[in-house]
Amino acid sequence: MANAPSKPYKGCGMEGLVAAWYARQTARDGEEIRQTARRIAAYLNSGSRALEVAPGPGYLAIELARLSGAFVTGLDINRSFVGIARENASKAGVRVDFEHGGSLDLPIPDPNIHIIVCRAAL
Repeated sequence: MANAPSKPYKGCGMEGLVAAWYARQTARDGEEIRQTARRIAAYLNSGSRALEVAPGPGYLAIELARLSGAFVTGLDINRSFVGIARENASKAGVRVDFEHGGSLDLPIPDPNIHIIVCRAAL
């Protein structure tokens, strides 16, 4: 694997079991996430586009979509989090587009974004 690209960070990877553990831990922050979402949603409407960078399990992006009706995209470098977030959005009955990718090269076809949010990124 001499030609494998290096990780942009050197810390512990957040894939698999670590991502599932993190999702369970941050689920406990529900009230703080709802308060943050209410403050942000005040600036959005159903025609708005919002991007959350590093949404992890997607709790904030899901709450933003629920409160504002905006089209919300979550962009995470972690494939496990993308899967967890998609499942959480499905369970919540909310449409949020969770994508795998990095913020330095946005894989988003429509760059007309009204607000970009990042709650926590490692």
